[in-house]
Amino acid sequence: MSSSTASSMGSAGVPMTASSIVADAVTGSHVLKIEGYSRTKGLGNGKSIKSRAFDVGGHRWYITYYPDGYGSDNAGWIVFFLILQHTDAKSDVKASFKFCLIDEMGEPVQSYCNAWSEIRPFKVNGCYQWGYSRLIEKAALEESGYLKDDCFRIRCDVMVSREFCLEDTTQFVKVPSSDIHQHIGNLLSSGAEADVTFQVGEETVAAHRLILGARSSVFMAELFGPMKEKHASHIQIHDMDPGVFRAMIHFIYTDTLSDMDKGNTFFMAQHLLVAADRYDLQRLKLICEDKLCNFISSSTAATTLALAEQHGCKRLKEACFKFLRSPGNLKTIMDNDGFKHLTSSCPSILNELLANVAP
Repeated sequence: MSSSTASSMGSAGVPMTASSIVADAVTGSHVLKIEGYSRTKGLGNGKSIKSRAFDVGGHRWYITYYPDGYGSDNAGWIVFFLILQHTDAKSDVKASFKFCLIDEMGEPVQSYCNAWSEIRPFKVNGCYQWGYSRLIEKAALEESGYLKDDCFRIRCDVMVSREFCLEDTTQFVKVPSSDIHQHIGNLLSSGAEADVTFQVGEETVAAHRLILGARSSVFMAELFGPMKEKHASHIQIHDMDPGVFRAMIHFIYTDTLSDMDKGNTFFMAQHLLVAADRYDLQRLKLICEDKLCNFISSSTAATTLALAEQHGCKRLKEACFKFLRSPGNLKTIMDNDGFKHLTSSCPSILNELLANVAP
């Protein structure tokens, strides 16, 4: 660590010096893909598989994967540890880290993410390993939609601490994360300069043509093309719940989903998927697919399969087929109203269904 000082005179005329310390950090990430998950089970409690090495902050790291837990108290959990493999440092390396299960889009699954750890010392000789003894239960992973084709992915974020002594610290000001979605979201919530309104049931939603057109090819055609809505300032929306429309508009402005009540998530994900398909919002459609994969059960599989077929959701359809391959699941759904809806709304899928779930 280097340091510098600056001389000056105190208020009493006594010479004094001053210096400043800036704590800085280097951050990096590594995605670990577990292929053939079912073949790693049974390795044994306390036994691990090591990832390939990766670099963060000028140091070499690797991850150890314990498919059957690290100790007797977490045998039913999947455990990951971070280990310092190699460094030219003369003393311990201090770092913070977190592990997250990620979906097919590379987005963290918040329910299976750890918060940033406290800053931990990692020994130069690799003696110290740090991690979380409980990231995700094996049973929860196997029942979720995140285990696909016997594979899942984990992201490890590492923040390596560094310290600098500098006389001028302004050049090391940390650049904050982008907050453009907040500013554009505020534009929506304030209604400032809104130039189009939508009537959805009993509710009126004000918005901005340019933003809607920039995000949706359908809105672009409606609001700027030869369609009648081009010159309309008040547009009627049919066949859509007002809450679903508001959630879709919120996503258009912020690229995020508004909070959903847990009891309402399945309904919102279904109807938002339909809305996303209607307005060509492909990212929103994939997010809804991902959420619906976690709600497949005997009572929802048939209607979800019909939804997937009607809106071209290949990944969601395969998740339904996977559920129905389990013994007894197909017979169970054939006795409920959802199966009747499936056969009447999507008769063409029956042959595909039988081909995918037959022994």
